[in-house]
Amino acid sequence: MLPAAAAPVRLAPAPATPIAACRPLHTDSLDRDHAGAIAFVLKAIADPIRLRMVSILLRAEGRQATVADLTAEFDLTQPTVSHHLKVLHEAGVLERSRRGVWVCYRVRPEAMGALSRVFEAPPDGAW
Repeated sequence: MLPAAAAPVRLAPAPATPIAACRPLHTDSLDRDHAGAIAFVLKAIADPIRLRMVSILLRAEGRQATVADLTAEFDLTQPTVSHHLKVLHEAGVLERSRRGVWVCYRVRPEAMGALSRVFEAPPDGAW
């Protein structure tokens, strides 16, 4: 006779985007999925080129730029710039919108807030 199957483990629903998992580290223990999602976002912005892209986008007119605009800022090919933008978009850091034949990228406003909350200090006395 085979042993009875164990009850399935219920996990918290996966966040819609990795950036959605970013919450203060001190609030509760992170499960594997949330820790992985936060690490995915941090890894996306940890690259020096991508970090510069975020900085440039935050300072750009209208806080947005096209691949062509960003290619002019870097000594990189257009496909390489597109790859870096894709990584940031998939991590939930950037959003993109089509303007005719152009695709404009901008930093998602909630992304910066979510990232800053990850390392938010616990309330006084919680240390």
